[in-house]
Amino acid sequence: MSLSRCSTRIFQNRNNLLKLSKRHGYIVLVPEIGEDSLEKNPLIQRDGLPEFNNITIENCMAAIGKQTLEFESDIKKIELELSNLENPDSFKNVIDPIEKLGSSLDMTWGLSKTLYLGNSTLMPTKSYLAIHERARRARAVKFNSPIIYDVILKALESRKDLNDEQTRVAKKFVLEGKLNGINLNEDKKAHLKENLNKLMAERNKFRIKNEIATRQFAHRIHDPQVVSGLPIDLLKSIASNANRLQTGPWTLSLHPHVYVPFMEYCPDREIRWNVWQAMVSRGSGYGDRELETGSNIEEIRFLRRDQAAILGYKTFGDISMETKMAGSVENVLNMLETLRAYAKPAQDAELESMYAFALESGFEGSRMELWDVPYWRRKQRMASFDFSEKSFQKYFPLPTVLNGLFELCERLFNITIKQRTGVSAWHKDVRFYDIFESHSSAPVAGFYLDPYARNEEKIQMPNSGWMVGIQNHSRIADTKPLAALIFNFEPPTAETPTLLQFKDVSLLFHKFGHALQHLLSRTDYSEVSGLSNIEWDAVEVCGHVLAHWLQNESTYKLISSHYKSEDKLPTRMFESLISVHRHTAGLELSRELYLSALDMELHTTKTFWLDLVKKLWPVYRSFPLSKVDSHPCSFTQIFTEEWAAAYYSHIWSRVIAADIYSAFHEVRDNEEQILEVGKRFRHTFLALGGGCHPSEVFRQFRGRDPSPKALLSSLGLRKKVIVT
Repeated sequence: MSLSRCSTRIFQNRNNLLKLSKRHGYIVLVPEIGEDSLEKNPLIQRDGLPEFNNITIENCMAAIGKQTLEFESDIKKIELELSNLENPDSFKNVIDPIEKLGSSLDMTWGLSKTLYLGNSTLMPTKSYLAIHERARRARAVKFNSPIIYDVILKALESRKDLNDEQTRVAKKFVLEGKLNGINLNEDKKAHLKENLNKLMAERNKFRIKNEIATRQFAHRIHDPQVVSGLPIDLLKSIASNANRLQTGPWTLSLHPHVYVPFMEYCPDREIRWNVWQAMVSRGSGYGDRELETGSNIEEIRFLRRDQAAILGYKTFGDISMETKMAGSVENVLNMLETLRAYAKPAQDAELESMYAFALESGFEGSRMELWDVPYWRRKQRMASFDFSEKSFQKYFPLPTVLNGLFELCERLFNITIKQRTGVSAWHKDVRFYDIFESHSSAPVAGFYLDPYARNEEKIQMPNSGWMVGIQNHSRIADTKPLAALIFNFEPPTAETPTLLQFKDVSLLFHKFGHALQHLLSRTDYSEVSGLSNIEWDAVEVCGHVLAHWLQNESTYKLISSHYKSEDKLPTRMFESLISVHRHTAGLELSRELYLSALDMELHTTKTFWLDLVKKLWPVYRSFPLSKVDSHPCSFTQIFTEEWAAAYYSHIWSRVIAADIYSAFHEVRDNEEQILEVGKRFRHTFLALGGGCHPSEVFRQFRGRDPSPKALLSSLGLRKKVIVT
């Protein structure tokens, strides 16, 4: 887990953990331990895979209750031993024992999350959140011990007998402690605790107001002409009567699974405007003053500035940079400006082209507005590139895509992926796969695959998929990687297999690349294994790298086969996919650059939020700023989630991934060299995990620092566009 994501949450519990007795505060969970003995709990059996068929909420709670209490108690024992040692060894006496102590707890936590995402009837939200919070608090104890902190800090300062991976582990402990205020005096600790409690309260207010504003909006449609071209899935979501999809009435909401496709398919410009303005004015106070969030924005910003000052940082953005590959706010802003120089002119040209197309197609507006873009972009794609999801979908049956994906990874990374039957799982559709190294007779890792949507059991989100790291690789604890991949693809029918839309194929590749970094990690310590301790702006890199292979025509020979004719995807359709990928790339990139710049300015300056919007909007966007557009007031990613001063990470990881993939692209005509690049990627990004700083990993792989040129090239933006 990224340090910045957990540091503030950890600190809120620190003083209680230090001042209260060992058991105080945990009484809620003690009764839930129940009568199951440790040996009978299938979650924590160490001889093979978990017996998912026998897992219940009760024994999940029993396991987590027992393991967390034991972990906290054992940390106290380590502290006591350290106090009696004159020259304790930071790894022999501290980190190695903690590695072994935490492995069972981590696995229980991972299994609980897997059940929550894979079958919410077995693991309801309330139960999972209780387990998650209890496990998180227990694991935080190791980072909040002054004795442990001092021992590791001394070892880090002396650098005696520490290899590179051990140095990264030690730095993780020290930085966690620093961000949690462990080295502050008592007055400052109290101040920081008060600050973080207030910050949590303000973030909750912001979240609740946005949830209410989102739920309150409803637009009723009675005219069948308006919905005549809407996809059937969308009709099912908005129809008042499931048996009258075509006759209505239909009710629109602002939930993403409704808003996004409706804006793409609705032909009525006035209705599009009404839905758009409702979306961007949430939290503005134009309607219900009780739901305005502008005041919450300023209070959150003030508290984050105060937090930074307490911890000795200039701005909250500087705190964020402690755990990012970018390293500094200046580096982030330089990257944004470099990309903007290409994206903004391209955006202008794309809008001119779209407007001309719309005029030819009957559009009567004087200019293209934000609420027009989704609809006319889709229409232009269909007309210009002969692009239809349904026609492409027929070429991507799930079994063929999976086999092709596995074959690609086996070839590139010299591994073998084999399905194992008879493995206990949380649903009959779940499959299990072992991963073998070329030289190994026993599997080195394994993963579950749960591909199909189950409306009554699984969390439903648009284009959703999850990779859960159930168990990390650790030589110290003698554990091998275990993961779960969970999706919501349409299940097969008696007549047809599961046919994936292209966005589904892309999601599958991305999540599998994410999983490979977890599964093929070869670190000694779980603390830095796989995705653990990877700087947050680099976490998605391996997922993006694998998804980049969908820009290679040879990949489609592996993953495509028409479900009736078994024909491969034709070249013209592949070229159409590339054109769609690049269509309005400047427009989309400019939007992400704007939000990234806004986020960073909000967390590095004191300027009023609306003044920042007015300053930055014309720099990045090619639309007039509407008076009703108060989008920061519903920017939940940075105010209620964990993306504060980190929203740029979405773009940064794409820049790094595109540069990595370009190493494969440069030798695309030489199979031997492709395999050599794959081997290098396997031994750097996939093997080193969080045991090496991603900047150094990149240099090991590429022999230089990253460049944005590859991303711009993949988006078709390498040439600066001059708009006349």
